[in-house]
Amino acid sequence: MTLKYICSAALLLGLFACDDVDSPIPEETVLPELTAGTADFSNYVALGASFAAGFTDGSLFRVAQENSFPNLLSQQFANVGGGTFNQPLLNDNIGGLLIAGNPNPATGSRLFFNGSGPERLDATTSTEATNVIPGPFQNLGIPGAKSFHLVFDGYGNPANLSLGLANPYYVRAASSPTATLLGDALVQNPTFFTLSLIGGNDYLGFATSGGDGSNPLTPQEGPVGVGFEATYNALINGLTANGAKGVVTLLPNVEDIPFFTTVPNNALVLDEATAAQLTGVFQAVSGIFSQGLQLQGIPEANANALAAQYAIPFNEGANRWIIDTPVTDENPLGFRQMTENELLLLTIDQGALANGYGTVTLTPEVLQVLGILQLGGIPTPEQANLVLSAVNGIDDRDVLDTEELEQITAAISGYNTTIQSVADASADIALLDLNQTLKDLRTGIDFDNFNITSSLVTGGAFSLDGIHLSARGYALMANQFLNAIDTTFGSNFIASGNRLNAVDFGTLYGPNL
Repeated sequence: MTLKYICSAALLLGLFACDDVDSPIPEETVLPELTAGTADFSNYVALGASFAAGFTDGSLFRVAQENSFPNLLSQQFANVGGGTFNQPLLNDNIGGLLIAGNPNPATGSRLFFNGSGPERLDATTSTEATNVIPGPFQNLGIPGAKSFHLVFDGYGNPANLSLGLANPYYVRAASSPTATLLGDALVQNPTFFTLSLIGGNDYLGFATSGGDGSNPLTPQEGPVGVGFEATYNALINGLTANGAKGVVTLLPNVEDIPFFTTVPNNALVLDEATAAQLTGVFQAVSGIFSQGLQLQGIPEANANALAAQYAIPFNEGANRWIIDTPVTDENPLGFRQMTENELLLLTIDQGALANGYGTVTLTPEVLQVLGILQLGGIPTPEQANLVLSAVNGIDDRDVLDTEELEQITAAISGYNTTIQSVADASADIALLDLNQTLKDLRTGIDFDNFNITSSLVTGGAFSLDGIHLSARGYALMANQFLNAIDTTFGSNFIASGNRLNAVDFGTLYGPNL
């Protein structure tokens, strides 16, 4: 099966007419005068990661940075005394970075919609990471930053790039090679701050790698610079030391992010004949495995009981895929069918899924052995192994299984407990529940005559990478920040009409931007 993104757009025109010339003309609504409340926006600094930077469509590029929610907020804050808001803008709208003149494979060009699906822009950026640009920068959102990176004093050191200890986005913007992101924020003596989605990368790296061990979760407790709780409190204590007010955000669950929900785990759609064939293959796997156990001296009843788990039935219609699992005494062959709540990643090779990945790879040799079994023959040990090895379960890197999801859920719960407690402890900190926002996007949020959802491409809220927001999504996010600020600090951005308009920031970034 091939899964495609489908993008459609509709233009609605309203034609209004009135035959009643005596109809009264409504009085113009008078909006209240804008006030900042108890907040001081004269020196606003944003700390965060990719969301704060404006990352979208799988990359960071200049127009996306201009549509970042901190930049949108700064434009509203300017109406109540907000000052300069500089961002470390890239040179172009291609996306990605060069390191010593060579494209950095970890920061590729942006995605665009080619009519049937996402495609990388075939171009190379002119932005060199090691060309340090002068600051200070009020937007210190750095794509890829985990919580402890904000207090790590080598994160902007170009000498650490080859060691994997520095971030090229911060290298070009750091005030010095020994600077920290927190330090670069504090030296500006901010009066107001946003600390947005810090902790997101502490679990997203684990999640987007399928929990394969290449990108571990940050522990909730641990030494400063490693444990989330200690790091987060250090960030808050530093930002509020001189009386600054700010907004912090709760973190969303992976089940609400389209990167993890767009490819259904029951997308193996079979006709009756193919379902019967697959059922027969797995019955053969079960029988061969049972016979092998019996040859090793395992009693027939015990062998059949252990092998029964591999006689997986398939039905006409939708079926769940087969995934690889660790080999254990209970599951010696190391595969099983997915359960209802387990998730496939957006980056899975969908062409491979259509050719046996997630079920079995039926080579002519395997089909020959299956024919022997159907005729009641006994295959050789080598032939039997061909059938067992034909099972082609989905690799760990492409799926989040139950155990991995439990680890992620526990981590997010711990992070959010820390963030909630920080907000509860101070009247100077507003809390924005982005966890609830993403849940609401699953069913849709009305935003300036649009109903935007988390459906990839068609929903409007998320960009093509399935993790980061679109320009429209960031405008919605900025408005939610303004709502939280109004509620906590007594300002009235929303009531006074100082809000972002979805139409203005709904651009789909095409290949020629």
